[in-house]
Amino acid sequence: MKTYPTKNIRNILILGHGGSGKTTLTEALAFNAGAVDRMGKIDEGNTLSDFDPEEKRRKFSISSSIIPLEFGGHKINLIDVPGYFDFIGDAYAALRVADAVVIVLDALSGVQVGTEKAIELLEKANIPAIIVVNKMDRENATFSKVMDELKETFGNKVVPFELPMGEGEAMNGVVNIVDLTGSQRKDNRCFDVPITDEMKAELEPYRDMIMESVAQTSESLMEKYFEGEELTQNEIHTGIRQGIDNGELIPVLCTSATLNIGVETLENMIIEYLPSPGKGKFEVGKDPRDKKEIERKCSNNEPFSALVFKTVADPYVGKLSIFKVMSGVLDHSVEVYNATQEVKEKANHIYVLRGNKQIEVEKLEAGDIGAFSKLNDTVTGDTLTSIKSPIVYDKIELPKPIIAMAIEPKTKADIDKLATGLHRLVEEDPTMTVSRNKETKQTLVSGLGEMHLEIISQKLKQKFGVDVNLVDMKVPYRETIKKKATAEGKHKKQSGGSGQFGHVWIDFEPGNDPNAPFEFVDKVVGGAVPRNFIPAVEKGLENCMIEGVLAGYPVTGVRATLYDGSYHAVDSDEMSFKMAATAAYRKGMKEAAPVILEPIYHIDITVPEEYMGDIMGDLNKKRGRIMGMESASGGKQRILAEAPLAEMFKYATELRSMTQARGEFAMEFVRYEEAPMIISEKVIAAAQKEKAQ
Repeated sequence: MKTYPTKNIRNILILGHGGSGKTTLTEALAFNAGAVDRMGKIDEGNTLSDFDPEEKRRKFSISSSIIPLEFGGHKINLIDVPGYFDFIGDAYAALRVADAVVIVLDALSGVQVGTEKAIELLEKANIPAIIVVNKMDRENATFSKVMDELKETFGNKVVPFELPMGEGEAMNGVVNIVDLTGSQRKDNRCFDVPITDEMKAELEPYRDMIMESVAQTSESLMEKYFEGEELTQNEIHTGIRQGIDNGELIPVLCTSATLNIGVETLENMIIEYLPSPGKGKFEVGKDPRDKKEIERKCSNNEPFSALVFKTVADPYVGKLSIFKVMSGVLDHSVEVYNATQEVKEKANHIYVLRGNKQIEVEKLEAGDIGAFSKLNDTVTGDTLTSIKSPIVYDKIELPKPIIAMAIEPKTKADIDKLATGLHRLVEEDPTMTVSRNKETKQTLVSGLGEMHLEIISQKLKQKFGVDVNLVDMKVPYRETIKKKATAEGKHKKQSGGSGQFGHVWIDFEPGNDPNAPFEFVDKVVGGAVPRNFIPAVEKGLENCMIEGVLAGYPVTGVRATLYDGSYHAVDSDEMSFKMAATAAYRKGMKEAAPVILEPIYHIDITVPEEYMGDIMGDLNKKRGRIMGMESASGGKQRILAEAPLAEMFKYATELRSMTQARGEFAMEFVRYEEAPMIISEKVIAAAQKEKAQ
């Protein structure tokens, strides 16, 4: 693949709801560009984008893929991302490096929640877009109906640039409203055809709509338009380009990716109307040496810098770090330095990826996308630079995990392999996290949904040979007491020679805060317990507090006051007093009205207003408390609540189901509270059962 100048590069992110045909559209674009001799099919598992075994098995994308195309003297880097929300992290990462977006809709389904999410991401990133209504060859597909939905949802900036020649199964081409030309399918390709005067008359209202949008891009065009003067083709194209660039205009095209209709028009529009990387804003970063802000333009004249936006962990090829050249030129003369981690990296080869194929290149210019293999210290979000002119760009903002499950190998022999596999997968997918809960002795894996966690378990098996089980995580309960109790603890042992003797009196009572750690108070007077043995009493109690008397959970919010005892001049030692403290603990805690505490989380939920009733009703069923409500952006409502963790394990899935995936939430631990009696009884019974096994 040859080297392309910045002005001839287009970095295009393909977004849309799952099943809208993004991967098939990518395949058709690749076919027209000559990247493949035959269009692959998802059902046959031979597309460029979906090369992962799990993608082939499930027949949908689970990871983003880079498909560079050479078309019309330009290089179009397509970034095809999954449409399912469990994998939306890839869309966030790709948005950081994309210069424009193509949003794909299913003509039959129209505007779906994935379309709404795509527009939200687009507006947040503030980059231009084209909307493609795909699958126009399907029975009952109606372009005008989809246009009405788009306008109702996104307003008048959405403007049709094409109409289909025939609708549904009769579709055999498209008509370009701007240039008043036709494109008709013949032998797997589309060819230009003239359009009739009758069709031109039919296009007139749509063309007026475009002309009005174009006129609004500048005062001179507005004046000319309202004076009734005809705009020249050059003025029209310049105005369209400016309107798209400013986000005031989103063209809508119609395609059938499977029949390759309208696809070449999209390719030409990407080149003509969407910006090159050099037309973007300055990138702002910091000098790692003095933390001062630096601006870099996407130009060959700037020092080299690149942002790693994706990592691929392959047990055979090794780690691949995929990056966008943010500034400067990358060639073999550049000594690569990871400015984020402040380490030199050894980069022997520069690659361009096309799906799972690595194409070695000699050079990449500013704005292009490439990959390095086997960078030991580099992770997603890191900045690579020349060692002489380092810069660190802001980290990529990714969605936080919203569901966690415990993961365990099916055989103990795979414990080490599981740890290695999880570490490699976290490198590849920063939207997943792995942690170890010391209390419950579980390894927890967190992600963006149940399907996300399921895919992680499948990848562990396919890539690292580890069979695993995903099970519900255990709730880290606590225990405390509700009343005061006094207990005597005595440890006495005589077996010939020096014996063992320790004797204590301890008051156990609730502390000021049930969430506070155990508190020890020394009130011994008159040397009843020698000073050198008092720390042993405290240590003995501290060890006991690890396991409560009800269900073996850690104890909090307890004050233990040592006020009396006795000792033997010869037989007493530290161990004896630890044992005495343990005896007092076992007796005193049982008499102090012990209770189970459960973790309470703050829940921040954002949903469209029409779902408010369902959400609040569901929270009440989960023993939740509504703390407040307020308006959120985009006509949504924000619900602030508190609920026990035990009721929230599958909330990500439940909320998605209740709101058709339009709801979002975040959880944060707040405190522990006494659990209701019915919950406590279940917790105690489960602990006794586990202990008996």
